[in-house]
Amino acid sequence: MKNRYHYASVLKALEELKALDFVVDFNLQEEAIMNNPENYQILHIYRYEGDTSPDEEAVVYGIKSNTGEKGVFVAGFSANSESRAAQVLLELSIKGTRD
Repeated sequence: MKNRYHYASVLKALEELKALDFVVDFNLQEEAIMNNPENYQILHIYRYEGDTSPDEEAVVYGIKSNTGEKGVFVAGFSANSESRAAQVLLELSIKGTRD
């Protein structure tokens, strides 16, 4: 499935995903994402770029696990703020555009 990109505020992205039953906070499962990225599929990507500061940039991923859990992962968009899990998700999103 091709990834769907949306451009909205982080709050709007989280509200839209919650309405679609993406309720798990995958930020709490960073270790699992890093160790088993094949167990996750990115269904939605929301990018938000602040008008005034690069610190306001973020990416919200709508993720589905292979167990059926749907949730979100919020990552800073700047290179120095990304966690290893966010880097794995970025790689998954790039791979997903090729599938």
